[in-house]
Amino acid sequence: MSIESAILQPHFKSEYHKMAINILYTAGWLQTLNNRVLKTFGLTSQQYNVLRILRGQKGKAISVQAIASRMLDQNSNASRLIDKLVDKNLLTRQICLNDRRQADILITQQGLELLKELDSPIEEIQGHFKNLSEEEAQTLNLLLDKLRND
Repeated sequence: MSIESAILQPHFKSEYHKMAINILYTAGWLQTLNNRVLKTFGLTSQQYNVLRILRGQKGKAISVQAIASRMLDQNSNASRLIDKLVDKNLLTRQICLNDRRQADILITQQGLELLKELDSPIEEIQGHFKNLSEEEAQTLNLLLDKLRND
């Protein structure tokens, strides 16, 4: 569906304006799909992002600051998200032996199992991307990266 049809706006000021609206609309569409799945597992998209970052650590501890720097939503309060995930027994927090002002964060087995359950429904969402060829997806990735480079 074209962006014009989706938002019932037949004209835009420019192709750049149309592009900005299209990116925002598409991001919202994808976030809605993800949130529907995550909600059934009792997670927010930011909590899911933290869990994925920690799964990528492959059992190595990481600081709250390092997690925050890798978050997709840079406005997220990583400490608060980690507190909630610790309360759900999906993460553990330990005082860092090298710097007692920092905490080492690790994903629990329960957290890993939850992510494993989520893998299939998230892959289903990504099935929507099959409307693009792999070459088109690569081109889109390159264009989005180029767009963010000031």
